[in-house]
Amino acid sequence: MNTRLDHRNPLVFDTHELGRRPGAMRKVSRSVPAPKDLGLVDVIGVPEGATVELDLRLESVMEGVLVTGTAHAPVTGECVRCLEPVERELDAEFQEMFSYPDADTRTARKDEAGDDAEDEDAFELEDDLFDLEPVLRDAVVLALPSQPVCREDCEGLCSECGVRLADDPDHHHEVTDIRWAALKDLNKDFGTDQGADENQEK
Repeated sequence: MNTRLDHRNPLVFDTHELGRRPGAMRKVSRSVPAPKDLGLVDVIGVPEGATVELDLRLESVMEGVLVTGTAHAPVTGECVRCLEPVERELDAEFQEMFSYPDADTRTARKDEAGDDAEDEDAFELEDDLFDLEPVLRDAVVLALPSQPVCREDCEGLCSECGVRLADDPDHHHEVTDIRWAALKDLNKDFGTDQGADENQEK
């Protein structure tokens, strides 16, 4: 069973002022500390405790409260090419319906395929409160790059020695044609065998 919502949680919002009056609307702006693991874990995300700026519009409809908003926050991660730190600002948009527990939604999407799955993902109001955290998490993940780079033209690391190519544009290694390398090895072996034969003759 889910625990009851705590109105002191910065990501919990109160909708009682809307009074279940369809068409009623209010705007809410709030700065909240980022929860743990907000983003793509071990890839890129909002640091825990960083300030997340939320701008919400709460609209009362027949079935519940429609929440539309944006989240602005700093994100940090690591470039997948050169492993250098990545820092940028993120803007994520979201919209979600929080239904009244006693709302009659039987006529909505009743005949649509996958209705059971949609019901499982549905959000409900609890004593006129709703928890924005799961919606915020989904929005941030969708807005983040799955493979962050420090810059679009990042050349990454040298596959031979691991040096960052952007720091040494002229960096290169001598590459021997594998066909010549095979002959070189044969020559070495021949030289060794010849030396052994000479020692035996002596």
